[in-house]
Amino acid sequence: MTNTSTVPKQQAVQQQKMTIAIIGNPNTGKSTLFNLLSGGHAHIGNFPGVTVEKKVGSVNWDGRPIDLIDLPGTYSLAPRSIDEMLAVDVLLGRQKGVPRPDAIICIADASNLERNLYLFSQVLDLSTPVVLVLNMCDMARSRGIEIDATALSEKLGQPVVCTEAHRGKGIQDLKAAILNIDPGSRHEVQQLFPDSFYAERSQLREKLESNQDESPPDFLIDRLLLDVGGYVESYFEHQTHIGLIDHLHEARARLKEAGCAVPATEARVRYGWTRELLKGVLQQPEVQQETTSDKIDRWLTHPAFGFSFFFVLMFFVFQSVFTWAGPAMDLIDGGGGAVAGVVESMIAPGPLRSLLVDGVIAGVGGVLIFLPQIVILYFFIAVLEDSGYMARAAFIMDRLMRSLGLSGKSFIPLMSSYACAVPGIMATRVIENRHERLTTILVAPLMSCSARWPVYVLFIAAFIPNVVYFSIGSVTLVTLPGIVLFAMSTIGAVVAIPVAWFLKRVCFKGDVAPFVMELPGYKWPSPRNVIYRVYSRGKSFVVKAGTLIFATSILVWAAGYFPGNHSEQFTLQEQIETVDASVEHAETQLEVARLETPENVESLEIQLTNLEATQSLLYERQNHVSSQLIENSYLGQAGHLIEPVVKPLGWDWKIGVGVIASFPAREVIISTLGTIYSLGGDVGEDDEGLIGSIRAATWPDGQKVFNIPVAISIMVFFALCAQCAATLMVMRRETNSWFWPVVSFTYMTTLAYLGALVSYQVGMLLI
Repeated sequence: MTNTSTVPKQQAVQQQKMTIAIIGNPNTGKSTLFNLLSGGHAHIGNFPGVTVEKKVGSVNWDGRPIDLIDLPGTYSLAPRSIDEMLAVDVLLGRQKGVPRPDAIICIADASNLERNLYLFSQVLDLSTPVVLVLNMCDMARSRGIEIDATALSEKLGQPVVCTEAHRGKGIQDLKAAILNIDPGSRHEVQQLFPDSFYAERSQLREKLESNQDESPPDFLIDRLLLDVGGYVESYFEHQTHIGLIDHLHEARARLKEAGCAVPATEARVRYGWTRELLKGVLQQPEVQQETTSDKIDRWLTHPAFGFSFFFVLMFFVFQSVFTWAGPAMDLIDGGGGAVAGVVESMIAPGPLRSLLVDGVIAGVGGVLIFLPQIVILYFFIAVLEDSGYMARAAFIMDRLMRSLGLSGKSFIPLMSSYACAVPGIMATRVIENRHERLTTILVAPLMSCSARWPVYVLFIAAFIPNVVYFSIGSVTLVTLPGIVLFAMSTIGAVVAIPVAWFLKRVCFKGDVAPFVMELPGYKWPSPRNVIYRVYSRGKSFVVKAGTLIFATSILVWAAGYFPGNHSEQFTLQEQIETVDASVEHAETQLEVARLETPENVESLEIQLTNLEATQSLLYERQNHVSSQLIENSYLGQAGHLIEPVVKPLGWDWKIGVGVIASFPAREVIISTLGTIYSLGGDVGEDDEGLIGSIRAATWPDGQKVFNIPVAISIMVFFALCAQCAATLMVMRRETNSWFWPVVSFTYMTTLAYLGALVSYQVGMLLI
């Protein structure tokens, strides 16, 4: 007979929401496991105040609602920065907006268990229920390693589950282990350290409690003693102001005298505990077998061949990003034009149509145009990460990047920025160290992205003589325009070297973090995992950064539209649309007449010629009116306002307007100059009319505005400036702060101004 009094209690437990934190070493399959457990339904953002990504998957298992929190990969719970402290705060329930986890999933690489159990031993000190996941068991077996999971579970007093996440094996067992946990339960923490350590902990607790209302958890006091110069030390010193550092020095000195020297004692104690734990549980061959991954690594991590292979692979990746994205970007651009055409056919010329076409549709297009590059780049990154090669790439590039104060993990984000800084900055998520990540984010926009090329092409074509320096027969190999284009494409990378050095030596003081990374075994990437990563990154960009980019586009449209009287412009647009339709109809009639009624051809040709003449006059008048409107707009007024500032660069107000208008996207300067010079906004960088107009532009005294020094000045400015709203908005999204976008915009604009100033002033001395 069922005891009915227990049914409501069982149902309440079943319906009680659980919070589960997932933690593990890098390259243990943590992300793959999280994606499987969450079913791909994860909310991605940033924890408040830090650059760390927040991934929360909300699921329902057998009627039990569960929130899964994916914490950053880490080798230990000894925080060195505020970002690394976040994982500790989440696990202790100290992170605002995140409840203390009811259980922790700690993932370990089954083929390297002794090393991975170091983190697990620290997790046990939290007294929260833990499920130990032995992942990649198939790889362990291939190396002759056998693990008795049942015996290990009995020794630990915690559930142990074997999984092969990349194959989806063991997931149901893991879910069952989680559901069997009693929320709110706690286990007794083992005393691993000598008695002298706990005596010092008690004294330290008394000192802290005498100056704080809240008693810190034992785990944080342990970290205070163990982590010399760590984040916990600086945090409590700032909070208490009680001479804590002096007390810690004295406590550590006493521990050293007692044979418990800090910090070496932690590694000795924890690895000793691990070795004792694994006796009778872990069996492995005395001589490690050479695996397929080892054989591949003999080539792919070779100083010469590995380096060459890496550069060939990177060339293929970035060439693919540049070329494969082209058709999709053209399709998006064409789709935007088609939608704009539909709107224009439905709404008469006026403020609403201008807002929709030039503001909303252009703004949406300005967001989506980046999506193909982001999707393709993240497809390659996901494949390289899931296959295990990404760790090798970071290892290969570490020595070169270390000379800049960065690690090998910074290379791919910086190279990505040559296609576009937006996916490049997003790719910095692979960098765990906060200072290295911020340094990489701040120098990434200096890489010369594809959006700068229209500016280079326009001014090189207009002002740089086509001097040939070297050729073989009819094949030209080295020309002056080619040299200038190469110089403009590399100047940002050259400047990035001292900038990175300055940031690491002055702003982010401290040695480069030790490059510690497990080299996981090679495996075939999981299609599901790759697709999920690409989808989540693309969605994150569109939803988070896209809204900011869109808002900026609307603001720039408004600045270029108001406060002018657009009535004549709208009238001209109506007349032009009518004449365009008449010209199209006349051309159709003429084609039919040539086939069926040749006698009508002459009169139709005269009619078409008259219509085309009227069309040309209307377009000319419209371009003139548009030029006047933009000059009198808030945007034009800003250009006139900054003319005294930019005049030392050789610029007039028109160039200033072009620079301001190009804030949503650098290449917009081409269409802006086309409008200002009464040519219309649909001109390209190779348009002969635009080239001729800027060559003929003059100052009020009749002197030419443009010459070679001015052209170089403009190109240098665009090569170094942060003139890209999308980049700054993504930077805001990734750092979770407006401070770093402001820093980036300020220092890059200053560099760009000084570079343009020197280019012009020195150039004028030489001509």
